[in-house]
Amino acid sequence: MTKYTVAVTDYGFPDLHQEEDVLLPMGFEFVTGQCKTPDEVMQLTRHADAILIERAPITKEVIENLERCKIIVRYGVGVDSVDIQAAKERNIPVVNVPDYGTGEVADHAMSLLLSSVRKIPQIVSQVRRGVWQTTPCRPIMGLQGKTLGIAGFGHIGKDVARRAQSFGIDTIAYDPYVPETVCNEWGTQKVDWHSLLERSDMISVHLPLTPETKHLFHDEAFERMKSTAYLVNTSRGGVIKTASLVDALQSNKIAGAALDVLEEQPIPMSSPLLQFDNCFITSHCAWYSESSLNRLQRHAALEIKRIFSGESPKHIVNGVEV
Repeated sequence: MTKYTVAVTDYGFPDLHQEEDVLLPMGFEFVTGQCKTPDEVMQLTRHADAILIERAPITKEVIENLERCKIIVRYGVGVDSVDIQAAKERNIPVVNVPDYGTGEVADHAMSLLLSSVRKIPQIVSQVRRGVWQTTPCRPIMGLQGKTLGIAGFGHIGKDVARRAQSFGIDTIAYDPYVPETVCNEWGTQKVDWHSLLERSDMISVHLPLTPETKHLFHDEAFERMKSTAYLVNTSRGGVIKTASLVDALQSNKIAGAALDVLEEQPIPMSSPLLQFDNCFITSHCAWYSESSLNRLQRHAALEIKRIFSGESPKHIVNGVEV
């Protein structure tokens, strides 16, 4: 007999078997959609006991329309599309899944960094055109003894530091919320924002998108960076002001960039970023492996199971006490 309803507003997974394995035995019924507008979300979620979302907008209007929802769970880390304050006012916990793909994102960030510095895409392109050089695309910077600045020193930032150090790279980090002692434990020096920009030979971005971090990389930031520096972003596209990055690449203010996330996704084919040989872009796929995909779906469902079993979810982001 159906006891509860979980509304899955949108998803790009092949199926929902992981969620069903967790929640069907508890008496949950699934209602699903591919909602893109608040009106579509409201229609699907009005009577739901729990909500799973990927990218659908959970606005204040949507939340005020909910009749019996006890939890909203976001597939992934960022909760940009959820009005978390409106949910808090209704005493609905908003929960994310921050630990499903930490290793994958760190691996991807390092892959982008290494490919940028070693100019792998440019060299591969040359070889395909019949150009064979043993000292191609000069100059290529050696990694040993260079400095990687890590913007945001959470779980992923720490994993990137460990990987970078294995290449002989020195690591520094900017994160106002992480104590210096924690950075030291990871062999990383804590620095202020300007020092990170000015000292880094490479910067890897691992920041959430907040009012404080939006467009943190703007004209002034690029002016402070070394002209030989590389920028990698696997966090949120809005942390970098696109127009400023385009100008920095056109003006040779930095040596290159590699991005898995952008302000506008998918990237328009008219974007100037696609024209630069020293800028390459992947399709917001840093999080993905088959194992991380399974973890994401299962961990999201387990958060719902916890609250309906009388437990507290592990990762409440809006301060609601359960």
